[in-house]
Amino acid sequence: MLISRDIIRIFRVWVQTIASPLISATLYIFIFGKIVGSRIDLIAGVPYITFVFPGILTMNILTSAFMHSSSTTNFQRFMKTIQEVLVAPFSHIEMIFWLVTGGVVRGLIIAFGVLAIGVFFGAVTFAHPFIFLFFAIAIAIIFSLLGIITGLWANNFEQLSFLNTFIIMPFSYLGGMFYSIDMLPPLAQVFARLNPFFYFVDGLRYSMTGVSESNMYFGVFFMFALILGLGGFVYYLLKIGWKIRE
Repeated sequence: MLISRDIIRIFRVWVQTIASPLISATLYIFIFGKIVGSRIDLIAGVPYITFVFPGILTMNILTSAFMHSSSTTNFQRFMKTIQEVLVAPFSHIEMIFWLVTGGVVRGLIIAFGVLAIGVFFGAVTFAHPFIFLFFAIAIAIIFSLLGIITGLWANNFEQLSFLNTFIIMPFSYLGGMFYSIDMLPPLAQVFARLNPFFYFVDGLRYSMTGVSESNMYFGVFFMFALILGLGGFVYYLLKIGWKIRE
């Protein structure tokens, strides 16, 4: 029931949750893919619009998943309804599943919407469809978990947007979203490989174009490690009732 209520809310405020990110994605694809891309040669053997599209897709998936779980968690905490869920016959794992599922569903809805736009612009290819599904779902899970942590931590809506404004957006742009890291100076390439967002973008890029600038095995291991680490941390926070039982 909690999950279905979350999904219904996504479509109830569809202008904010669906239309807004799809319009932004359309502008990104049109400006960076079509206009800028028409003046840039191939990158790693693929057209520029095809190369940057996975980065745009990654940004939309993670932002949508993060915003959904963070706002849901924070609103439930503000309204004190999350305390009712805590005392209900739900395990902490079931609570995590509820909060994460809404973020994943919203992230995937946006993903398929952006894919449809990308097809219209001729930007979509699929080299490894199953790897694409793995990375898309894993990215949505990771940022849904981050959203839960942020939703528990934030005391107001201004704090709620802190992580998105000062960490997610900057690290997304610095993670090779619009360029190949081979274009960077050697020292900057080292820092780029330390950026976890690089592996999110590169994983989706490999699944769609077959082009990879990182070790895929490390990328998959890194995603699993993040999911387990963040999941365990969220479980601990819910178990001790951090900023809930106040």
